[in-house]
Amino acid sequence: MSRASNFVFDDMFTVDAIDKDGKKFDRVSRLFAHSLNNDMQLTLDYNIELYPLKVDEDFSLVLASSLARGGTEATANGTAEGGDEEKKDTHQWRPDGKGRRGIEEDYEYVMFGKVYRFADEKTKEVVTAYISFGGLLMSLTGSYRHMTNIVLGEQVYLLLRRLG
Repeated sequence: MSRASNFVFDDMFTVDAIDKDGKKFDRVSRLFAHSLNNDMQLTLDYNIELYPLKVDEDFSLVLASSLARGGTEATANGTAEGGDEEKKDTHQWRPDGKGRRGIEEDYEYVMFGKVYRFADEKTKEVVTAYISFGGLLMSLTGSYRHMTNIVLGEQVYLLLRRLG
């Protein structure tokens, strides 16, 4: 699959640990992972009933601004750029299959959230992006060069898929 223009981040990760600070909730776990390509560190809360993962398992993680295929960006009124009414933004996605289908079809686990904080580490080279998915939290730490498309205050989709 080619990289869509609505992807704001895309990498492969390996799970290092799950709930290393202890289990806090019945259906939610916190995973700790490192990326295979960009030397990134990930902490992610996720629903273990919907998407069980194991230590040393590899997965692909994408953050996308839209679920539209081909990177079609929607304008504020919900139509695709260029005024094409047939290409509505996939915010109309519905789990009952009655909405448009987009890139979520290629992934096993999807969440919708908002980038709520950025923090610089000791050097300006390393930053951490914090995203909330309705109370399930994510932090992504690494070189700012790999996170230039992640924008504070923007809403994003998180998409996961196992590798192999």
